[in-house]
Amino acid sequence: MCKSHLTASFARVLAALALIATLVSAQALVSAQALVSAQAPNPRYGKWRLKSDAPSPASNVMTYEPFRGTGMKITIDSVNKDGVKSQWFYTTMFDGKDAPITGNPAADTGAVRIVTDRINEITYKKDGTVTQVLTNVLSPDRNTIGIVYMRLDAQGTTTGVTFATYERQ
Repeated sequence: MCKSHLTASFARVLAALALIATLVSAQALVSAQALVSAQAPNPRYGKWRLKSDAPSPASNVMTYEPFRGTGMKITIDSVNKDGVKSQWFYTTMFDGKDAPITGNPAADTGAVRIVTDRINEITYKKDGTVTQVLTNVLSPDRNTIGIVYMRLDAQGTTTGVTFATYERQ
């Protein structure tokens, strides 16, 4: 074999090895990105304060915390206009299944389902009857949550709709 033929063969081997290294690196990067994405915390985690014109001491703070890996614990701390404090909470696995609520006299179960990566639908029930459906929308910058509250009577007729804005604390 002549020297130029060996040099060309060696160059092809080096080029093939470089291509393999590039492909392996690219696959490792994609795998690493997928792993980070899969483990990224829920963008709702944290404390959210109701944006309100109500005079002090009235306040409402939602706290979203991790629960059992992929779920969330939701805690609502409120103070009414007379300074009376209340707290209620529940957990969800985002599977649309009813979960018990503690401390809320208007609802005994809550169910959360993911509509999109930024929209959740929450259904509250009292004694098995739907009393309220919420649409919870996370802003693109992830610093504001807008909520549409739709109240229902025992026949399922909408009796009122209100809106609220919560800001990240």
